[in-house]
Amino acid sequence: MREQEKKGLVLAGLLVGMLVAALDQTIVDTAFPRMIAELHGEDQFTWVITAYLLASTAVVPVVGKLADIYGRKIFYLIGMGLFVGSSMLCGAAESMLQLILFRALQGIGGGMVMPVVFTIVGDLFPGEARARMQGLFGGVFGVASVLGPKLGGWITHHFSWRWIFYINLPLGLIAMAFMFLFYRESRGERRPVDWLGALTVMASVVLFLLAMAQGGEAWAWDSWQSITLFGGSALFLILFLAVERRVPEPVLDPSLFRNRTFAVMQAVGLLMGAGMFMAVIFIPWFIQGVVGYNPNQAGNVMTPMMLSMVVASVLGGRAALRFTYRQQLSAGFLILLAGFFTMTRWTPHTTALQATVSSMILGAGLGLIMPITTLAVQNAFPAHRRGVVTSATAFFRQIGGTVGSTLGGAIFNHQMAARFQERLAGQVARLQEAGAALPPQAAAFFREAAADPQMLVRLLLSSEAQAAIPAAFREPLLAGVKAMMVDSLHVVFYTGIALVFAGLVAVQLLGSVSLREQTRTAQAGAAGDAPKLGAPPAVH
Repeated sequence: MREQEKKGLVLAGLLVGMLVAALDQTIVDTAFPRMIAELHGEDQFTWVITAYLLASTAVVPVVGKLADIYGRKIFYLIGMGLFVGSSMLCGAAESMLQLILFRALQGIGGGMVMPVVFTIVGDLFPGEARARMQGLFGGVFGVASVLGPKLGGWITHHFSWRWIFYINLPLGLIAMAFMFLFYRESRGERRPVDWLGALTVMASVVLFLLAMAQGGEAWAWDSWQSITLFGGSALFLILFLAVERRVPEPVLDPSLFRNRTFAVMQAVGLLMGAGMFMAVIFIPWFIQGVVGYNPNQAGNVMTPMMLSMVVASVLGGRAALRFTYRQQLSAGFLILLAGFFTMTRWTPHTTALQATVSSMILGAGLGLIMPITTLAVQNAFPAHRRGVVTSATAFFRQIGGTVGSTLGGAIFNHQMAARFQERLAGQVARLQEAGAALPPQAAAFFREAAADPQMLVRLLLSSEAQAAIPAAFREPLLAGVKAMMVDSLHVVFYTGIALVFAGLVAVQLLGSVSLREQTRTAQAGAAGDAPKLGAPPAVH
């Protein structure tokens, strides 16, 4: 078999591996009703997402360093093997607790696969070819993140929720076979592993994400639980930084941040991730709650966003050959600003077509940014540090997504609660004074909604709940709730504008660095800076 054919099979294995790992971050969202109906555990179901998020994010900064020391292939195969095996266990789960535990194992596997995939792409291709490949892989990653809920709903509807996990078996085995048979890499000297640094950073990340995931839901933000978790996360972070300054091979060397390109790209990834999740979470809410589409139709509205993201990501990889990083990232953030601005113009009368146009604009902006964040840091460091810098970039992007979704949710809930008191409570009272009878069950619903704004969202998303409201109340109350939802989303989207603008400002610190400049610098210094891991991996 020719060398190019083997490389093509390796790329296919990487693409399939990344696709299934990215899909499983969100594919369970639309399967929850069926899971709950079969496994029960209504009070535990959010942990099905949280367990995966905690595990997958915590291992990312560690696996990059280990892949630099021991090689990429072994961690890809271990990660994918763990992912496939735990997927089978998830599909066979007989209780919600079992599903949560198996999802945590699946998250560890997925968290190992994702950064290693992008690292191997960086190893296989030199500077300019790397730009095209990172654009392709970045587009597939973005599409998988958005496609997950729609695909999960389709599989659950036509087969069973268990098949959203079983489908990973053949795909994962194909990916592992291609990598095992056709990917070879050179090995360099073994170096000591900073296990104390690995443990402290994982502890800090888990506590932080747990506080973000449960704060405002399971307990208040100012409760002792939140304070303890955030405080513990800060303590382990301080310990981690102290350890990293004293060990010869730190997990995440603080000196990396002295490199301007690396530091700026971490900020860009963090802010882009936050803005991205503020959009992809709340656009479907608007489509279902205000426009009135069902979940499947809402997924169709998001499809053009995926397509624009893929096209822009592929084009962005090629554009990196002509423009500086600052120019391309500035264009991406300006397009994101335009997309968020159009979303702040939405009203209760906005159509699905108008929302689709906004989502396409956002997708184009994200597509221009995503490949550059990885490409720039990979080209800024030699091969023996490529794993750790790639993992760091993925890590900060995931942290940004968690912060964005949590912050957006907190803002939305606060705004809905405030507007309930301003508008809806008075509207209910006026209707009652006018002689409209509100049944005790409905009256209790609105009393509880004053404390839990999510009940109003569920009202808009459930035709059964709407039918339970007397006709005299239904139309004016639903119109009021829709107006409240739109106004609350405006505040979320303005926050997204602030985050994106901060990203635009950060990008200006890059100067004139470009892919071609980095490639020339790398070629000029290659003789005196040979990577410790050995020659770049090759396919045999």
